[in-house]
Amino acid sequence: MHLRTLLSSLLVLFIFSACGYKPSAQFSRDVIGERVSTNVLISGQDPENTVLIKDAVNEALVKIFHSSLVSRSDSQTHLDISITEPSYTPLQYDKDGYVTGYRTHLTLNISRYHNGLSKKYTSGGTYDFSIAANAVITDQEQFDAIKYSAKKAIKSFIAQVAAEGARTKE
Repeated sequence: MHLRTLLSSLLVLFIFSACGYKPSAQFSRDVIGERVSTNVLISGQDPENTVLIKDAVNEALVKIFHSSLVSRSDSQTHLDISITEPSYTPLQYDKDGYVTGYRTHLTLNISRYHNGLSKKYTSGGTYDFSIAANAVITDQEQFDAIKYSAKKAIKSFIAQVAAEGARTKE
């Protein structure tokens, strides 16, 4: 039984290596590089959420790209990131007409500088959440909505970079 499992595992490995399978994170890393610096432009209207987005971007760079965060002078790639003001769209109403569900939308504008060239990206993220009828959105709900929207926007950016890296390898 163990021999069968071993042979099956070897067959799967052979198939993936023979067809040139490469994870999308590797394509992204080829574009981004190993040493990255970031600058998130502080929003005068929403400085707390800007810090949150910077942390989410840095976390994604380390976890997904497996890149090291360094100063701008030591980096291969520099990212300038700005955020739009989050929007809240009513999605759901109760029987009395009070809003009970919202969708948050956030857009990140990212400029990537690498080897003397620059490229601009726009990526968006949304997050749906519920509130009690006839209630206002609390600061914590706004904070969470922006955090999760930003994470989705960062994933969208990563997908764009991975696609770019895959196209350059063809």
